[in-house]
Amino acid sequence: MINIRETLLLAFKTSIFIIKLIFPLYILADVLFYFNILNKISFIFEPVTGILHLPPESAVGIAAGMLFNIYAAVAFLAPLNLSPYQWTIIGVFLGIAHAILIESAIMKKLEISVFYSIALRVFTAFIGALLVTFIPFSFSSNINTNSAIELSRFNSFSKMIVSSITKATTLSFKIVVLISIIIFFINFSKSLPFIKKYQEKVNTSFPIFIGLFLGITYGAGILISEFRSGNLKSKNIFFVATFLLISHAIIEDPALFMLFGANGFVMIGIRVILAITVSFFLTILYEKFFTESKLYGQK
Repeated sequence: MINIRETLLLAFKTSIFIIKLIFPLYILADVLFYFNILNKISFIFEPVTGILHLPPESAVGIAAGMLFNIYAAVAFLAPLNLSPYQWTIIGVFLGIAHAILIESAIMKKLEISVFYSIALRVFTAFIGALLVTFIPFSFSSNINTNSAIELSRFNSFSKMIVSSITKATTLSFKIVVLISIIIFFINFSKSLPFIKKYQEKVNTSFPIFIGLFLGITYGAGILISEFRSGNLKSKNIFFVATFLLISHAIIEDPALFMLFGANGFVMIGIRVILAITVSFFLTILYEKFFTESKLYGQK
């Protein structure tokens, strides 16, 4: 049975965290755009963003997402007025390669090296984002390959701040509502007899299922428990870890980008297909060439 009080408390704490993160970063992004600071350094990122049909200014948001989390990325990207096509590309890229330092540290507890975790996610993120550019969308006419972005113009700094605060408040509210719903769904899922039954005795597929829908922390948490108890072979742990590094939290992450018009089916489909393909391929190589893998260390 789901604990309503604990769920509401968790939703409240998460909402406060999101507001503290989104609100100042959104306003900071608007200030940087107002003084034209980002445009002065955006040329550095033109080769990468150009290939992905993204404006150079979006690189700052992508960097924030890769180093911190998706919410930080959205705070910087929201003022750019990106098209649904561009949001889909970013959704695929950051869906794979977000919070790479923190989540790589989690995988390190499974003795998956930080280098492997980061290299795998960045490489597959680029592959996934490039795949989006070859898919014919119904919104493909919205593609904007120009390096310049049409941003709101303000006659004074005060008007810009008022507008920024209003938009940041609206965005924060939308995200808080979305995340609160997801938290209720997650806690409800965790209260199901099926979930409770297999939390103690787990096989290879269950960590994938949990991580795929609830996030890498939940999936890796179960996997770490099995790893320490010695119930799974190193090959199976390597496969599951690789899968989760590429595809996890396929409800929360896409839903956030869908607020801006991104295509959820494309984001989820590409990540899952890449996760299955790459995981099987790398596991075959792992079995063939690594008796004591340099990527995965045995105790």
